[in-house]
Amino acid sequence: MKITRIAAYQVDLPLHEGSYKWSGGKSVDVFDSTVVRVETDEGVVGHGEVCPLGPFYLPSYAAGVRAGIAELAPDLIGEDPTQIRKLVGRMDALLKGHAYVKSAVDIACWDILGQVSGLPVCTLLGGRYGDDFVLYRAISQESPEAMASRVAGYRAEGYRRFQLKVGADPETDIARIHAVAAQLEQGDRLIADANTGWLMHDAMRVVQGVRDVDVYIEQPCLSYEECLSIRRHTDHPFVLDESVDGMPILLRGHSDGAMDVVNIKISKFGGLTKAAQARDLCVSLGIAMTIEDSWGGDIVTAAIAHLAHSTPTQYLFTATDFNSYVTRSIAEGAPQRNNGRLKASSRSGLGIEPMFDVLGKPVLDIS
Repeated sequence: MKITRIAAYQVDLPLHEGSYKWSGGKSVDVFDSTVVRVETDEGVVGHGEVCPLGPFYLPSYAAGVRAGIAELAPDLIGEDPTQIRKLVGRMDALLKGHAYVKSAVDIACWDILGQVSGLPVCTLLGGRYGDDFVLYRAISQESPEAMASRVAGYRAEGYRRFQLKVGADPETDIARIHAVAAQLEQGDRLIADANTGWLMHDAMRVVQGVRDVDVYIEQPCLSYEECLSIRRHTDHPFVLDESVDGMPILLRGHSDGAMDVVNIKISKFGGLTKAAQARDLCVSLGIAMTIEDSWGGDIVTAAIAHLAHSTPTQYLFTATDFNSYVTRSIAEGAPQRNNGRLKASSRSGLGIEPMFDVLGKPVLDIS
């Protein structure tokens, strides 16, 4: 089997709640997502998606996805999409770094491999654990009272894990954590996610100010070393996210005792292939994980679902369902939240069919 065509589609994904706000005054109203279609000489077609969280979150941006694919795609024509590790090595040789650019192509190849083998991607990634898995809900940054008021509504949708966006003024963030914690019920879990937004002295003030709260502290500072310093000064369970982008930092973090949970973002690793490698390493090391991505719609959510559903249940801290945050559907057959939980499709491949009446004409077409 050979790749004969790679096309990319640009689609805007507006949010149900109007905007998404996090540390440092950052916000996004409409997400710019890229869907990739990989065609083969045997008629099997796969799809992937990647959606950076704006240009100011990670070293990635939406137009960069498409520019990078334009650079890669001509040299991928003729490659076998079912030999995924070989293809990943080829992409790494063609384009140093820029993992997020490669993610949608990698996901599309897993979709093809699943269809060729007649198996869901989660089966290929290690098997299906349980009937479904637990989700978290991100609470966009607002006043303490407004953030607390959202908990009841999200719980009514079945969510029991709440990721609170902090990373601003320490006194306000302390108030946010206390206000939301007061709304929690038995069995709920609270994560205070600073998204790198605190300096060390601010992070220290916050962790001291919420000593009485059952809360996870997530990525308080920009660098790994700064986060490790805060980790060593708090008893709260600790989550690393933005600092973790490959196997070396996972091994270092385990050796340093730097975290209890890590966030595995698919596009930050370059697709399902390397994200699954990181997942398997975490299982071997006994590290719990949140399985997610930077953002996305139906196809990203399907990829998350397959990776999460193939993760042993005891190691899956939580996952996310980005397609429930946005107003636009882009694929039939995508997994849908049910009472705060999600499950991967049992169809072969990702189990999705893109809606080309929504996607429109490709912005990039290489054959």
